[in-house]
Amino acid sequence: MTMRGARRTDTKLSDGRDLIYYDPADAPPRVPPADTRDLAAPKPQVDLRTDPLTGDVITFATHRNTRTYLPPADQCPLDASTPDNPTEIPDHDYNVAVFANRFPSFAGPGRTEVVCFTSDHTKSFTDLSQGQARLVVEAWADRVAELSARPDVEYVFPFENRGREIGVTLSHPHGQIYAYPFLPPRMRTLMARAREHFEATGGNLFADILAAERKDGRRIVAENANWTAFVPEAARWPVEVHLYPHRQVADISELTDTERDDFVQLYLDVLRRFDGLYDDRLPYIAAWHAAPVRVDRELGYLHLELLSIRRAADKIKYLAGSESGMGAFISDTRPEDVAETLRKVGA
Repeated sequence: MTMRGARRTDTKLSDGRDLIYYDPADAPPRVPPADTRDLAAPKPQVDLRTDPLTGDVITFATHRNTRTYLPPADQCPLDASTPDNPTEIPDHDYNVAVFANRFPSFAGPGRTEVVCFTSDHTKSFTDLSQGQARLVVEAWADRVAELSARPDVEYVFPFENRGREIGVTLSHPHGQIYAYPFLPPRMRTLMARAREHFEATGGNLFADILAAERKDGRRIVAENANWTAFVPEAARWPVEVHLYPHRQVADISELTDTERDDFVQLYLDVLRRFDGLYDDRLPYIAAWHAAPVRVDRELGYLHLELLSIRRAADKIKYLAGSESGMGAFISDTRPEDVAETLRKVGA
């Protein structure tokens, strides 16, 4: 199926899970091979409980204790398949592949998917070309639109964890998409603040933050015609950069072609600044923040929050008593200094 900016090919894995290949729109039709593995149908054990003290939903997914953990490079389940290593992607090569997680955090209500950015095990998102990264954006947009249409989904969250320091258990370049059957705690907080701001000022909280950062200028890292990357004034993490489109949109699927192009240019720029900070692959979390699927959608504002726990070349910020016990962050870095350093990395 040819879609906007990409060719999509749907197939099934041997246990019935969905697998989708995304190729460039002008690529020849893909004929996916069958999954030769004899996998049993997954039987996830998921229990959702609400904390009476906070109202937060806690997910218990005990089957995830058996998921693949730091396999040897030649046994990576996210590589393209070979005769010696049949994987989650049966084809011998792929551009972008998305499949239903074999060890999902949600089952029944909600859904979790894995997004493989490239078949090249040695690469990182930072190494992707503009065209390769743009294809990932097309896959994100397609999955966000489809998952948002499900009646059991309240919030769709594409994200990437990079680096063993973050807790990554598979080194292949990939991210995930969580389609939550509830509004996660951070978004409940952000939407409550956005509602308060709208009632007090009549403006959109995120748009006003972006306008203030662009006017101030001290924390801007980089920008182009449609996006701005800045270190937030009250950054929690040692290295934290937010990427905002200049136009309010609810989620990735609403971005225009030009906005998608400009996002890719700016995102790759910022990621390369991250890796140039200490001349090393900086561990990070890239977290898309979109509007909720149903509630307060008009208050949301798509943006990407990119953060790293590395506070120096040889030091990691651990969440200790104040952060873990009270949720009160104490930072060792000043946002203006971080922004200035990142600007110089790209100079």
